[in-house]
Amino acid sequence: MFDLLQTILAFIGAIGLLVAVHEYGHFWTARRLGVRVLRYSIGFGPKVWGRVHNGTEYWLSAIPLGGYVKMLDEREGTVAPNERHLAFNTQVVWKRILIVAAGPMVNFLLAILLYWIVLVMGTEGLRPILSEPPTPSIAQRAGLQNGDEVLALNGRDMSTWQELRIHLLTDGLDGGSLALRILRDGQEQQVSLPMDGVSADPEKLFSALGMQPYRPLIKPLIGEIVPGEAAAQAELKVGDIITRFNDQPIDDWAALVQLIAANPDAETRLGVTRNGQQFELSVQLGSIEHNGQRRGRLGAGVDVDPQIWQDLRAEYRLSPLVAVPEAFRRTWDLSWLTLRMLGEMVVGEVSWKNVSGPLQIANYAGQSASIGLDVYLSFLALVSISLGVLNLLPIPVLDGGHLLYYAIEWLRGRPLSEQTQAMGMRIGMSLLLMLMVVAMYNDITLLFGRG
Repeated sequence: MFDLLQTILAFIGAIGLLVAVHEYGHFWTARRLGVRVLRYSIGFGPKVWGRVHNGTEYWLSAIPLGGYVKMLDEREGTVAPNERHLAFNTQVVWKRILIVAAGPMVNFLLAILLYWIVLVMGTEGLRPILSEPPTPSIAQRAGLQNGDEVLALNGRDMSTWQELRIHLLTDGLDGGSLALRILRDGQEQQVSLPMDGVSADPEKLFSALGMQPYRPLIKPLIGEIVPGEAAAQAELKVGDIITRFNDQPIDDWAALVQLIAANPDAETRLGVTRNGQQFELSVQLGSIEHNGQRRGRLGAGVDVDPQIWQDLRAEYRLSPLVAVPEAFRRTWDLSWLTLRMLGEMVVGEVSWKNVSGPLQIANYAGQSASIGLDVYLSFLALVSISLGVLNLLPIPVLDGGHLLYYAIEWLRGRPLSEQTQAMGMRIGMSLLLMLMVVAMYNDITLLFGRG
């Protein structure tokens, strides 16, 4: 119940902040350019709370999945002759362009601010140390080995795995080769990863690369028993060490997990060491549904020495001044990556399963909030960037569609006909509804484990 409440609050907080900032960009710019704003609403639907200040209604509405700014406009109602100069539709084109563009631009500015806060505050992650690459893979063919640490990618220093993954994706989309500077046995080396012909789909790209974080061997020491599940029924106890799975020796918890997962509902024999004594237990494994497949389950957790991860930790912190260009660079890189991914989806190079709906966003919000403030702020920055990029797409109904109309009006010297604009709006609405359907389908399939 606590996790659900945290997820709901984190999601509402994220959406509320991002929508408020986006709409405030429209609101502030319209007011500064002499347009009368009738209403500034966070959310859609019926009013939950409201007040009037300086002739503008401020609302909190019932559906917290968006918002809007309502301006005086002759196309939406009667405008008194003495207020016509305050109407949005009577403004010169450049003013209308600035008002509409201000919403997405403020989303990018918010992302820069959030990344700056994270960089100054400092964030922790795993050092970019590699595990043994699978065969075949690009990393394996390039000669990368278990324990190699990536120091730089294409001349840019890498501090954490998260940073490395982002830049592997952004740089990998361009084809050619990726230049790695690695540390192996105390010596720096240069490695080239050829990326020609690699899919732009993130899942396929990382699968082809074969670069995975280093995973230390973890002793298969039982630290937790889940009541009522297979381990409890077989009378495994905290402190037991699993030494064999059927006839296969075990010295690593991850290897044991893989074997258990591959044998759902199977009758197995586990070699156990307890208080120095060795014996064998017969265990009837359970199973769970995961991504449409049955996976075996033991119902036990591992006892991990926290010290084992200390050497793998990395802290990334910058001074306030140095953090400014880095925050701009992160925002630009992720904005361009988001736009590239959308383009690759349109041409079929990237799966539409990468489109997230409100349920997935809520899930990510809850998970990031539970990990720490730096992760949650980075999540907010990423969603703010996505909101800014999406709204700038030249699709009628979105801000980018309006900007397209105004750009055409500027070039032609007169606006498009109302019939043409209305047709564009219908097309834009249809495209937006299709995108929403895809996002909700992805949410539902993920929720029920069939994605």
